[in-house]
Amino acid sequence: MGTGRFSSFEVMSQALDAAGSDVVTIAVRRERQHDSDGKNILDYIDLDRFRLLPNTSGCYDAATAVRCAKMGREIMKSLQPGSANWVKLEVLGDSHTLLPDPVETLRATEMLVADGFDVLCYTSDDPVLARHLQRAGAACVMPAASPIGSGLGMLNRNNLEIIVHDLKQADSAYPVIVDAGIGTASDAAIAMECGADAVMLNSAVARAVDPVSMSRAMSLAVHAGYLAFRSGRIRPQRFGSGSSPELGVITSQMPDSGDA
Repeated sequence: MGTGRFSSFEVMSQALDAAGSDVVTIAVRRERQHDSDGKNILDYIDLDRFRLLPNTSGCYDAATAVRCAKMGREIMKSLQPGSANWVKLEVLGDSHTLLPDPVETLRATEMLVADGFDVLCYTSDDPVLARHLQRAGAACVMPAASPIGSGLGMLNRNNLEIIVHDLKQADSAYPVIVDAGIGTASDAAIAMECGADAVMLNSAVARAVDPVSMSRAMSLAVHAGYLAFRSGRIRPQRFGSGSSPELGVITSQMPDSGDA
């Protein structure tokens, strides 16, 4: 779960609790650490329960993203030393689409991995780029379902399934997290049904009419989608197929001709 866009820190805290999330992201560059009343956001995040994940949101080139990641690492050394090398990498191409810049994202990943970071990398749903990021040492690839904050849901299910297939062929335990564009619970379920290991949520919860209830719904959807994927769905077919057998049920219950 993310921590931006909530109407108050109190609502954010309740939503985090309802989601059952393990990891909470905080934007190093743009997060308001204090609200208008002087309240500190960190006072509303249980650091014994949640693992903080600094992100480089708002960066538009590799150099700025790397500098931002290093700032996050210094902050984390005093808060959660065991998570200090974690960073969610975002390098955007422009402020209009908020789509990731593939060239700068790959460059930043290589630089951060060389510096000892565990890079959870936000990217587009391009399977080729996802493979490059995995080979560059990204600890996790986070393809977008659709543009950040759009709520459009999974626009290209096929690409996500290709990403999951390709990355897990190289490493069966390699995590793929769907990040950005989720709008409602069914979107989260679909992402998990495609084989994702988790979803990253913020706007869909924070901007909902009832963020806490939406957070609860997302939690249920993620679990349902995960179970559905692991269970193995039936193969789709063009025509109907009855669930009851056409022969054997009725005829076996009929008296034979000798009793007629």
